[in-house]
Order: sequence, then structure tokens, then C-alpha cells
Amino acid sequence: MNATALQADSEANAVALIAAALPGFEILLEEAVAAVRQKVLVDGRVSSARLEQEQHAAHGLSWLATYVMALRELKAYGERLQAEDRYGAIEDYAIRIGAGEYAAQIFGGIPMSQGEIVRLPALGLSAKAVAAACSDAAEQLIAEGNTPENRARFVALFSQSQGLASVGDPGLDETLEAIRSEMRRFCEAQVTPHAHEWHLANEYIPLPVVEQMAELGVFGLTIPEEFGGMGLSKVSMCVVSEELSRGYIGVGSLGTRSEIAAELILNGGTDEQKAYWLPKIASGEILPTAVFTEPNTGSDLASLRTKAVKDGEVWKVYGNKTWITHPVRADIMTLLVRTDPDAPGYRGLSMLIAEKPRGTDAEPFPVEGLTGGEIEVLGYRGMKEYELAFDGFEVKGENLLGGVEGQGFKQLMQTFEAARIQTAARALGVAQSAFDLGLRYAQERIQFGKPLIAFPRVADKLAMMAAELVIARQLTYFAAREKDADRRCDLEAGMAKLLGARVAWAAADNALQIHGGNGFALEYPVSRVLCDARILNIFEGAAEIQAQVIARRLVEG
Repeated sequence: MNATALQADSEANAVALIAAALPGFEILLEEAVAAVRQKVLVDGRVSSARLEQEQHAAHGLSWLATYVMALRELKAYGERLQAEDRYGAIEDYAIRIGAGEYAAQIFGGIPMSQGEIVRLPALGLSAKAVAAACSDAAEQLIAEGNTPENRARFVALFSQSQGLASVGDPGLDETLEAIRSEMRRFCEAQVTPHAHEWHLANEYIPLPVVEQMAELGVFGLTIPEEFGGMGLSKVSMCVVSEELSRGYIGVGSLGTRSEIAAELILNGGTDEQKAYWLPKIASGEILPTAVFTEPNTGSDLASLRTKAVKDGEVWKVYGNKTWITHPVRADIMTLLVRTDPDAPGYRGLSMLIAEKPRGTDAEPFPVEGLTGGEIEVLGYRGMKEYELAFDGFEVKGENLLGGVEGQGFKQLMQTFEAARIQTAARALGVAQSAFDLGLRYAQERIQFGKPLIAFPRVADKLAMMAAELVIARQLTYFAAREKDADRRCDLEAGMAKLLGARVAWAAADNALQIHGGNGFALEYPVSRVLCDARILNIFEGAAEIQAQVIARRLVEG
């Protein structure tokens, strides 16, 4: 396609430009994979030690791949809108600005974090390879993308409408739209007005709110109907997680515990365990929590030391766990333990469905063999974090997940795709909340005789927040659709989580900056959103671990 044709297409929309530039970026990615692979090969095989030594290049490759996939999904999003005759100016600006900025960052440097920029030569790419990818289409995408004029028009459009209530819509059917509307109404009535109060007081989300969530079907969303759930898709999980987290990440994360427990039991449980536990989880009769992490292991689950010893008809558990969310009010713990001390690494691990009575602040763990202390945290409140100590805590023998020892790590791995997709959706909700707060404040706050949004640096922040929200949303929902289609999607889920977490933090940081000094005051909700956003780059796989996992998948092919 020549430059004249490209210009004609770009005047209509940005999709044709992305389509024309994308092949060059995909070839660039292929060459980057090959270049990084050569850096980490030893005797023809990927070396874990070399992969670790080359983390800057390897993780940079992960980010490059994430950007290329983001461009691919922006193109697909635009094409869907065009096919449905829903492609308008506001969508065009979102796509044009987002794609133009990401294309520019590919050639100029991709931020892996605030102080870490990865550039293409660090991946082992030659100047010739980079020049080949910088096609006329790519240059035009950059030149006509994230410009001051486009940002100004974009902000003018969405500030006159209802913000971004519909921009970046992944194309939901009537059922999912109805669910989204219902969750939004619930949050507006029961969550958003109270979330900041709960946060400041470090209070639990009130049980009546949890009960209403159960009535709305939040805890049984993806559990099959035969087990009392709604039997809906992972896309529906994204819708619910995003909307609830937009109200308050604590509320959005309550469903995560049920999702993980249900996935574990559905994929790894016996028929009896499925029949007994899944209906109780789906109805909200029992609240689960995940008990995996240990003080000295973090992401290194192969070094897990908490042990379970069989004693007659029960397992007795000894050891310590940390960063356990909502354990006091949980009725069951999905508990990862070492049942075979002689089996190395992951092979000796098993999963237990550990029952416990609900506790209170006054008596958090009213059961023999289990004690704990609260970990005070900056954000992500409403459920409370604990370090737990097990000293002969008893679990029924029949509650060994699947009835077979040594399957715990495999069972846990089966939940990672869904958990990371859900975390990406929670990140979208937090980012959307930050955008909402920043936009409202910028419109209402008057300085030097005009609203803040009239100042280009403020408007520019909102424009990029909005564009990145659209990008992250497309990547997240794409991963969910892949999961629903029963296709392996650990790569897509990891990329959605990696990008979503960064987008949420950037949105929260920029929203606070728009608030100025008021944003630093505890009374303003944006201070809470900033604290809540920060955890997203850490849990469900820290950004560095996530990038390492993506890089290994890419170089191993």
C-alpha cells in the first residue's frame, strides 16, 4: 500500500494503518525471539541460568510481544466495530492515539517500570532489522497517532459524553451487558459510597454486602449449572470483576477466592468433592481463601516447606504461610502443603481443602492448631491480610484434593490462566476508577479562571489514560475468549496481567497528580485508588516473574 492510499485510509480511521504496519512489527518480534533465544541457549537448549542472566533482554522481549499483541487486538477491536457499524470518532481517536504511542515506544523504548526502559538493540536486534520494521505505515501511524491535536479532540469528545462508559467495549452480548449494568448499579448503591470509609477504617467489607453479592451470583458465575452455578464464561468473569473493582478492588477481589477454589475443585477434585463443595461455593454459603505463599518462598513454590503428616484419618499440618487474604472469615482454605518430604521440588506437594470455623477480630482463629497475625497494608483492604502458623492443625483425610498425593502443584497451575485473566480485569476496574476520579476533578476544579481539563498537560494525561484503558481491555477480553474456547492461553493471560497492572498504576498515579495536593490527602478517594493499584504489579505473579514466564514461553517456542 503506497503513502497516498495510506493517507486516504487514515483519514477514515486508524484501523487500516495498524493493519498495514502490523506485519513489520510481527516480523520484528520473530527476529527478537530468535535473537534472545541465541542469548539463552546452551548446547541447543534454553538455560535457566542464562535466561536469568539475560533478564533485561528476556523481559524486554516479553514487553515487545505484549505490545505487538496489543496492536493486533486494537486492530481486531476496530474491525469488529466497523462490521457492526459502531465505529465512531471517539473510538478512532482512542485507537489512533494508543496505537501511535505504542508503535513509537517499540522503536524508542518500552517502559518495563518507571526506571527501566528496554530498547530494541538490547534484545540483540540489528539496525537493519529495526529499519525494516519501520515501514511507511509504521512511520505514519506514529506521526498521525499520539499528537497534541488528536489528544485535544479525544478529550473534548469523551468529556462531553459519559466518560468512557462504552469506549473499549469488547462486544458483549445482551446477557453480559445486563450483567454489567446490574453490577454497576449494585456498586453505585452499595459499594462506591462506602468504599473509602471501609478503607480508611481498615474494616471488613460488611457481610450484608457479601450476601448481596452471593444473591447476584458473583461466587458461582463460572461454576457449571449442575453444581449450582450460573455456568457462564470467563468473559462474564471479566465483566463482573472489572465492574466490582471499579467500585472497590476489595469487593472485586472477593470473587477471586471463590474462582480459584472452584477451579481447583472442578479440575482436580473427586466426584464427591465436586458434588459437596461446588454448590456451597456457588451459593456463597462458604467463603474460601487461598493459602499458598510462605514467608521465605514467595514465587518459589518448589521450596515450599509447610508439611502435612497423615495421622490416622486426618492430616496434621505444620508450618507457616503469609500474605493470606481474608482467612479470618473464610470457611475453607485451599492449602498447598508438602506431603512427601523425600520428593524433590514440586513433586511432593499436595492440595488440601482445609475446613475451619469463621473468626472475628476478637477471636480470629477459633480452632486448635491455627494462629495468625494481621499484616497491615497500604491498600487492598476490606478482607485483611494475615500470616498464619499451623501447629498440628487437622484436615480430614477425605479432603485431599483429588484423593491423590503429589498433584498439588499441577492442580494449582491449572488455575493460573483464569486467575491472571481475572487480575487483569480487576486492574481494568481500578484504572477505570482512577480515570473517573481524575476526569471529574479536572472538570470541576477551577484554577486561573478555568477548569483543569483546559490545561493541555492535564488533558494529555486523561487522553493517555483513556487510550491505554482501551488497549488493556482488548487484551484482557481476548485472553478470556481464548480461555472460553479451551485454547491454551497462559501467554495471553500473562500479557493481559502484565500490561493491565502497569496501566492501572499509571492511571492512578496520573489521577492523583491531577488532584495535586488534594490527591495526597487521605480524605480523597484517589489516595485509596493509588494504594490499591500498587498491589496489582505484585500479586498473582509479580511483574518480573510474569515477564520471565512469558519470555520462557516465547524462546522455547
